[in-house]
Amino acid sequence: MSIIEKRERANTESFQKMVGSDPVLIDIGKTGSVVPGMSPELILTSGPSMPWDSYYGGQKDAIIGAALFEGLGNSRAEIEQKLDKKEIQVAGCHDYGCVGSLAGVYSSSMSVFIVENRETGNRGFCNLYEGTNPRRLNYGIYDEEVKERLLFVEDTIVPVLRQAIVQSGGVALKPLMARALHMGDELHSRNTAASLLFAQQLFPHVLDYGDSSLVRSAMTAITEDNYFFLRLSMAAAKVMADASHGVEYSSTVSAMAFNCCNFAIRVSGLGSQWITGPHADVEAKLFAGHNQDEITWMGGESTITETVGLGGFAQAAAFPLQKYQGGSAEAMVDRNLGLYEITVGEHPTFHIPYLGYRGTPTAIDVFKVRETGIRPVMDIGIAGRDGGQIGAGIVSAPMSIFDDACALYNKKYPT
Repeated sequence: MSIIEKRERANTESFQKMVGSDPVLIDIGKTGSVVPGMSPELILTSGPSMPWDSYYGGQKDAIIGAALFEGLGNSRAEIEQKLDKKEIQVAGCHDYGCVGSLAGVYSSSMSVFIVENRETGNRGFCNLYEGTNPRRLNYGIYDEEVKERLLFVEDTIVPVLRQAIVQSGGVALKPLMARALHMGDELHSRNTAASLLFAQQLFPHVLDYGDSSLVRSAMTAITEDNYFFLRLSMAAAKVMADASHGVEYSSTVSAMAFNCCNFAIRVSGLGSQWITGPHADVEAKLFAGHNQDEITWMGGESTITETVGLGGFAQAAAFPLQKYQGGSAEAMVDRNLGLYEITVGEHPTFHIPYLGYRGTPTAIDVFKVRETGIRPVMDIGIAGRDGGQIGAGIVSAPMSIFDDACALYNKKYPT
């Protein structure tokens, strides 16, 4: 069998494992109790893990903020000193089964959604959405207001949702996400329908919670904003992508992520190593009062959704995104059609109504990216250099990273 035949067979296997996954939300738990390998002195953050002194800007501020929230020190200076001495450790979310939004910080006492792949048993974790305020910990801000919102999540949202999730026997996420695609979501920058469908599914069980005022506060919090479901979309995508990883000879992408320094991918057949490159190109629609010079990078792993055929790979299902991130319906369709040229197949469950319910393009092949020159596109929130969200837009992965991936693949699997 030729190397090309081996690669095609392996890519088909990776694709089938990805699309055959069955992500189910089974519980909520504390990071330190449910995430394997987590410890009280460890902070997780987005992207390939780096030495502490390599982090800067909003991602550095978010790591410090998470450590302060965890009570690992009483001041920023004390936290930085402990980080310098490695008394507090920093590691990448993906290496612990987690997936991080923007700076993506996790500390031991933060609660996480626990999503299990019922087909393979692998689990993925994502912490909960902080709320509507653009000044959030995952955007590099930590102050008393941010702390209060984080505590509100822990003390109000978590107990109500956890009882409802457990009482329901678990929430199957894949059919909910498939339905949301038919209602105008793409499950990354637009989660309007999915958030409401999720609340609807839990509603009968929420009613059994004893404290009606707590229920009212929790349900208001998860329905007043359209992005609550994004963290569940990310955790679901994480278990799907992880199921596709580790297939010998496969050249499919099993993760895409940012840190403050790099854009990076993992490839199924190349082990756990990250292939890093420059940051992605961005086309953004900024909020009033902001300009292009403010755009900064502080990490992000919500692009795991694009890795499994959602987000930018399903943007033709979400025309309302024009108002949020700019562009046009015609551009969305054109981009979406081009992505079929760089993927292994069409998702059998996730469909785009405008394209005649065609399955979303799924499982990026690094060789197809190099051969066609078509780069993966992703829908993301845009962070500002002073912290907080300042807009939204489309980013395109750097071509060099796929050239490097192909070179590494050819070195590992010579003809």
